[in-house]
Parts: sequence; structure tokens; C-alpha cells
Amino acid sequence: MKRYIALFLAVFALWGCAADVPETGIVTTAPPTTEPSSMATELLTEETVYTTQPTQEPIVPVIAGFDPLQIMDTMTLEEKVGQIFLARCPGANAVSQLQKYHLGGYVLFNPDTRGQTKDSLQQTIAAYQDASAIPMLIAVDEEGGTVCRVSSVSAIRKNRFPSPRELYDQGGMELILSTEEEKSLLLKELGINVNLAPVCDITTKSSAFMYSRSLGQSPEITGEFAAGVCSVMSRHGVGSVLKHFPGYGNNTDTHTGIARDNRTQEELESSDLIPFAMGIEAGCDAILVSHTIVECLDPELPASLSPAVHQYLRSKMVFGGIIITDDLVMQAITDLYGDGEAAVMAVLAGNDLLCVTNYPVQYNAVLAAVREGRIPMEQLELAVERILRWKHRLGLFREEFFTDIT
Repeated sequence: MKRYIALFLAVFALWGCAADVPETGIVTTAPPTTEPSSMATELLTEETVYTTQPTQEPIVPVIAGFDPLQIMDTMTLEEKVGQIFLARCPGANAVSQLQKYHLGGYVLFNPDTRGQTKDSLQQTIAAYQDASAIPMLIAVDEEGGTVCRVSSVSAIRKNRFPSPRELYDQGGMELILSTEEEKSLLLKELGINVNLAPVCDITTKSSAFMYSRSLGQSPEITGEFAAGVCSVMSRHGVGSVLKHFPGYGNNTDTHTGIARDNRTQEELESSDLIPFAMGIEAGCDAILVSHTIVECLDPELPASLSPAVHQYLRSKMVFGGIIITDDLVMQAITDLYGDGEAAVMAVLAGNDLLCVTNYPVQYNAVLAAVREGRIPMEQLELAVERILRWKHRLGLFREEFFTDIT
């Protein structure tokens, strides 16, 4: 693990060196080419905004001189709070709900894609974007295998994408990455800009909850998989999300109750954290945090609600991108904290985006906590700034947006 921490420092220094761009117009961002500097060690103790950069040149257009603060200056408190919610799509009421709660994004599940064609799903997603004052994140879980929200619909793709485990067994990393190319192109064509993947978990027991969804290889090969998938997705303007930090391991399902992980930190760092380390090095966009209680990092709180876990991810693993909770509707969370309090705790822990189902309750709980001063305004605005920068990197903003707000 130490060698990956060292690599983070070098790569983080590279990320801080911005390339020259024209004063105006649409450009594509290129990877930095300068050498590492001693500034890298200083970044370990500084608050980072969205500093992660892809290792290969993306093909999506971005705006030169983009300034998220220019957007934030025009936003109400309610709009800022809404941006941190990645909500489960409510179906028929989706347009009115996104406007009422100013939602930052929707996650599409099987009911949202079932019965759709490519054309109809494109039109549905376009309607959400047209109705939103700020471009939305439109996310799915399209892992392959048992978790396919899009390719499980035969009118969209004849066959569902195989799992990474299947693909690796059939054709190794080459087949995985060629499949990811096809997947990214399909998602982008539909208007989906975030895939909640790749799965980085190291699972060795066939009875474990995450077994069929994991790659089933060594930490190093799983890390190679994570890094390669993130790079492919980045080139096509599809946001990548490493999950489920800091590693599910062989634990039980947190959808139905609490899972405790009693492994030592040394065990985690020599195994489960390696794929996340390599994904960060490759320029992943976001990391999703699980609800498992990882005792070596925090013996009391689920990782998704733990400030200690988030501090470890920010400081020791030097991650400057978006941190997302796993869905706060899971019983591991709701049984102990309730929907509203869990959302407030998630923000205070350091999450930028809350993946939620009961967003009306959770939105109002966070809004009240900000108004009461329990959630500092500075913390909310830092999260919003990261989110807007991510949306910009995904090519969601256009020049005319800035004409409209000035």
C-alpha cells in the first residue's frame, strides 16, 4: 500500500498544474505533462476541491475558464441543498420533483428503464435536463451481470452486459475494457452521464453478498481493472464511481442490517484499499462509501456516516473528488438513525453527494440543519462546488448557460 500512497503524492502534484487554455470557447482538457513537485506533500493537509484529473484526454467539450462560484452566486440556499442529492428517480412525478427540490441528479433503476426503447429513454432523460435549472447527473448501476439497469432491457441492448468476473474469465482485461467502451458509448447515447461502477471489492467467499459482483482476482489485478475502467469512462464523458469504500470484503448485505468488519488497518491496506488507490491514481471521478462499520477506522459509526473514514479517504488516500454515500434507505442506516438524521450526519461526515430514496424528508432535514447552523454553510458550499466542477468535467454545461445567468 505504501507504494500507492507515494504514487498519490506524485500524481496529486501533477494534477495541480493546470494547462494553458484560451480565454473563451469550448475546449477539451488534456492531461498535465509537468513533473511532480514538492508541493505534493502540502496537499495532504489542505482542503481539496475537485482536483482529480483523468490520465487520458477526454473527448467531451468543457468551457475554458469555468468558474463554479459564478453559478453559486446566483443560487438560493434551497438550490444549493438540492444539488447534494442524487435521488432515486420517482417516475411519473420526476419533472415536478426535480424542480421542487432542485435535485442535483437522479439514479435510474429497473422501473425507470423497463419498457423503454433507446429513443423513449433518450427523450425521458432529455425532458429531465430541460426542466432542470442546472444540468443534472443521470446515474445508473450498470455493472454487468446481476446488476444491469439498462442492458437488461432487450429493446435497448439485445443482451445484458456480462459481469466483469465473466469477462475476465473469457478474455482477460482486454475484453473487459472493450466491453466498457461499448457500455460507455451506449450510456452516453442515452443521456446517462454517471455509471455507479466499477466495483472494487475484494471478495473471496462464494457465500458473501458481493461475490458475484466482484472481479474475483487479486487486489493488484482488481486495481488494474478499476484504473482501466475509470480511464475508458472518462474518455467518453461518463462519470466513474469506485465502490464500495473501504471494501465490502466478505461481509453481509447492509441493505438488510448492520455489517461489522473487524479486520485490522494493515489487512485493509494490503488488500481491499489497493484497488481504490489505483483507481484514484488513474483519475476516478467519485468514490461511493458503504454502510459497513469498519472497526479499525471507526468502531461505532457506519463508514458512510463516519468523519474518521472520510478523513482517511481525503488525507491518507489523497482523494480530492466526489464522495457519495451508498443509498441511505438501507436498513443498516434507517434502523439506527432514521432518514432525516442520517442525511444530516452524512453531510457532516464529509459526503458531497447523498444517494437517497426518501429525498423529501432528507432534503428538508439538511435544509433545516444548515439554517440552524448545525451544518456549516462553508461545508455545504464546498460540496456544491465539487459537484458543479464534476458536472463541468462531464461536459454538462454549455456557453449559453452562462449567458442565461448573467
